[in-house]
Amino acid sequence: MKEHYDVVVVGAGHAGCEAACAAAQMGAQTLLITMDMNKIAQMSCNPAVGGIAKGQIVREIDALGGHMGQVTDSTTLQFRMLNRSKGPAMWSPRAQCDRGRFIWAWRQVVENQPNLSIWQDQVKELLVEDGRVTGVETYLGVTFTARCVIITAGTFLNGLMHIGRTKLAGGRCAEPPSLRLSESIAQHGITVGRMKTGTPVRIDGRSVHFDEMTLQPGDHDFHRFSYFPESNKAYEAHGAHETLRSLPCWITYTNPAVHERLRQGLPDSPLFNGQIQSIGPRYCPSIETKLVTFADKEQHQLFLEPEGLHTQEYYLNGFSSSLPIDVQLEALRLIPAFRDLKVYRPGYAIEYDYFDPTLLHHTLESKKVEGLYLAGQVNGTTGYEEAAGQGLVAGVNAALKCSGGGEFVMHRDESYIGVLIDDLVTKGVDEPYRMFTSRAEFRILLRQDDADARLTPRAYELGLATSERYNHWTEKRDEIERILAFCKDFSVKAALINPYLENLGVAPLAKGCKLIDLLSRPGLSFENLSPALNRLAETLDATPNRKEEIAEAAEIQIKYQGYIERERQMAEKMQRLEGLHIRGRFRYEEIQSLSTEARQKLAHIDPETLAQASRIPGVSPSDVNVLLVLLGR
Repeated sequence: MKEHYDVVVVGAGHAGCEAACAAAQMGAQTLLITMDMNKIAQMSCNPAVGGIAKGQIVREIDALGGHMGQVTDSTTLQFRMLNRSKGPAMWSPRAQCDRGRFIWAWRQVVENQPNLSIWQDQVKELLVEDGRVTGVETYLGVTFTARCVIITAGTFLNGLMHIGRTKLAGGRCAEPPSLRLSESIAQHGITVGRMKTGTPVRIDGRSVHFDEMTLQPGDHDFHRFSYFPESNKAYEAHGAHETLRSLPCWITYTNPAVHERLRQGLPDSPLFNGQIQSIGPRYCPSIETKLVTFADKEQHQLFLEPEGLHTQEYYLNGFSSSLPIDVQLEALRLIPAFRDLKVYRPGYAIEYDYFDPTLLHHTLESKKVEGLYLAGQVNGTTGYEEAAGQGLVAGVNAALKCSGGGEFVMHRDESYIGVLIDDLVTKGVDEPYRMFTSRAEFRILLRQDDADARLTPRAYELGLATSERYNHWTEKRDEIERILAFCKDFSVKAALINPYLENLGVAPLAKGCKLIDLLSRPGLSFENLSPALNRLAETLDATPNRKEEIAEAAEIQIKYQGYIERERQMAEKMQRLEGLHIRGRFRYEEIQSLSTEARQKLAHIDPETLAQASRIPGVSPSDVNVLLVLLGR
């Protein structure tokens, strides 16, 4: 059997699903190959989407026409907006999801996506001729030829699981690893490394004393990830999210007795007895790593999170471990709420192959093999959201390459996805990469509330976002501009508003001012000024729908306009360096005025622009100045 496609996507995790759908939405005949159609977009670890900076990525995926946000909305058990006490640049949405419903909602998306086919099989060989990918070969003996191939194999490449001194080959629990494919890719000059991640025990809720834990409810306000929930009612097929948003999470803590039992098991921990040599995620450490790193702490916080609406299975966030099974269980039973604990499976660590991301272009196409794209954990990242964002970019660029339509690259001032990819291809990774707001120098421009303003117009131009989605955004934009115009024009008299400000504990006005200036003051908002200003209330109520979303976006623009404008000016300065293309212009090894480290790093990464060169670790400002002088010559 032999078939031809424009794009073949290998692996149906979060990266693979977004990649396949993006390529197909743009008209490319696409094939998605997966080991198991019943585990499409499996949430291998935590059954949650979003979080600090990750939630911004999901909103960006949605603004671009991707599906992760809408699938999440339709399967949410609990929603929370994190960091509400901080400025809006730090606000991050997070949703606890029904793991089973999430899979089937995603399967419904991919099965009904035009131009997209699915094949259940395992790829063993990447086919390459004259430096260009030509397709893949599977274990069932099928050859699929393609103009582009996207590898999104997650943790499956030569996956090896560890529980104490027990080692099991596998891509994740109860699933086989992908063998031979990693070597097939590496033979073309692509550097392979090993990384490690882990996951906690899965707990039987019937054995938990919930009355001895602290309840953690979700937000009462109604929130969504998607800017455009009306686009596909099929997402609602497995139950409306209003009824799903009902399950709380629970908080408990370890204690000194727990720590002592865990310490007794450290000699059998593969993380400390030399069994595991690869690097794990620093920002999601195992419980045994916490024990060693923070030896003075007497307790660590744990979150018990539901896996679904109709299951007793719970996920113990904060207790990732690869200790022997008996050590894990005995230690957990020393927590009062878990004294009668029963589990479905223990925690484990997993090692897997990844590829050096500095050997990729910003399009995620390989510099070594034309037409080969890599996305997700195979690039050294961790997290569903980082994977999905990469998958969408790879899918778009693969489709563009097939049609001769150019490239799709996002800059650091345009999206967290742009920051993520630039970090990967410019700096590389020495540990699993996780996105944080601190990684983005322009995070005031990259808020979760305005991803549609930043990205939907670009997605519409690409053909990735539909006209309905684009019109949905323009209606919101027009409503925001109407509210801003009113606030700029409406005058507030001091005598009228001062008694009301006094009740709010806000300093009175010395004289009248425009409403936009009044709103800029701390402690004032649309919500607490509307009762005193009928015209303001009427203006906000005139919004036909999405009133809260639109009012919030307008208020953020008013209150943070100075900061937003300052960051925009900084971004424009950086864009000047982005406009100086240097790839192919220099033989770095021969430029003696550069430092030795700069010559080595520049030759290895071969940056596209001077701005990218300036972000490479080891390239100093003086090195950048040398290149500027040479460009001038």
